[in-house]
Amino acid sequence: MIKIEYPEYRYKIELRDNREMIFDIVRKLWVNLTPEEWVRQNFLQYLIQVKQYPPSLISVEKEIYLGELKKRCDIVIYNRNGAPYIMVECKAMDVELSTKTIDQILRYNLSIPVNHLIITNGLYCFAFERSSEKFSALGNIPSWKD
Repeated sequence: MIKIEYPEYRYKIELRDNREMIFDIVRKLWVNLTPEEWVRQNFLQYLIQVKQYPPSLISVEKEIYLGELKKRCDIVIYNRNGAPYIMVECKAMDVELSTKTIDQILRYNLSIPVNHLIITNGLYCFAFERSSEKFSALGNIPSWKD
């Protein structure tokens, strides 16, 4: 498991119609501040500030299809050539990372094959790298420059 040290960031948070909303700098829109969204926004800042991924190469809540089922992948990062490179599945902090979470992102990977898979609940992460036809666990999250 990888422990994440999040950078400081001044989030834009507002109360609208009795709901807390947070501004997503990647999607450039206000979204409902749920526990999972809090994890997603913090992880986005980690990817952008610490791992140096350009926001222009990040997609949030990327729509995918699994057969006829429409799903949304939390975060997809593209490489310099525009090909999907990393897929991230975010869970709320009180959700334990389990084989169920890994199975979910592996199903999403059938729709959008990537080199790296990451699952996080905000406190901890698991990261995997594709080698041949299998994924191997990583000890850290790859940086943009890697």
